Amino acid sequence: MLKIGITGGIGSGKTIICKAFGALGIPVYYADIQAKQLIHTHPALRTKLTEAFGRDTFTNQGYNTQYVASIVFTHPTELQKLNSIVHPFVKADHAAWFLRQQAPYTLYEAAVLFENGGANQMDQVILVDAPEELRISRVEQRDGMSREAILSRIANQWPADKKRAMADWVIENNDKQLLLPQILSIHNELTEQ
Repeated sequence: MLKIGITGGIGSGKTIICKAFGALGIPVYYADIQAKQLIHTHPALRTKLTEAFGRDTFTNQGYNTQYVASIVFTHPTELQKLNSIVHPFVKADHAAWFLRQQAPYTLYEAAVLFENGGANQMDQVILVDAPEELRISRVEQRDGMSREAILSRIANQWPADKKRAMADWVIENNDKQLLLPQILSIHNELTEQ
């Protein structure tokens, strides 16, 4: 069974693409969602995060996303620290999940798949790409984030041209090209391997 990574910058539309693959019967591991769940539920991970970022990392309401984001998205070394703490837990969780799957291939969805070296653990990688202004507009509408906050996150991700050079496939999610033919083309190629 092949491990296929799927990545793209914030607002590129990875989730909708993954849902389409899921509708085709392909299991999808959402690394960013699982990371958030592990942060909330895994005691050892909570401890490591608190040691790294201080007691304000968790409040009575749980993980203090706004506090941690204010640190990591303004200091690249702190973002690397966060990823180095969380990534091993996600990697172990994904390995256990992968063993339970039965399909010709699985998808591993992660926004920073190339940036964190995760692409090296995949057999192939799909990049979902969209123009930056469209991505910003999507995130503003979806999350209500400010333009400045979105640009800060974009600045911490590799540019699309660098990812394109490393990807095996690119899905153009630019509101001009149909998505389903692109998805089916990749799916058909992967199920024939």
